[in-house]
Amino acid sequence: MTKEADLKQLIIEGIQERKGRDITVVDLDAIESAPVRRFIICQGQSNMQVSAIADSVREYVQEHSGQKPYNYDGYRNAQWIVIDYGDTLVHVFQPEFRQLYDLEDLWSDAVITEIPDLD
Repeated sequence: MTKEADLKQLIIEGIQERKGRDITVVDLDAIESAPVRRFIICQGQSNMQVSAIADSVREYVQEHSGQKPYNYDGYRNAQWIVIDYGDTLVHVFQPEFRQLYDLEDLWSDAVITEIPDLD
């Protein structure tokens, strides 16, 4: 497995640790104008769960790979938290904000993979 594939899998597992749902991987690799290579998008049902999912991703990735994010933002109201791992951005939304920003549709020319929920 490549380092990128490892990071993607660790992020997904970190999301699943806190019951994050509707995980989507948006592969932007083939899009020249894309700001990063990949988005990993998920949602939590409340600001508390969104914060818990984001914390879980950061802790899980660091624990299993030693990698820390370059930056993160959105904890103040926890409607949408973004975690920056360089080539990969993790977006943790509350459902209504995920619908509002609709990143999957905005980047619909990317390769989009849905990850089944665990339950």
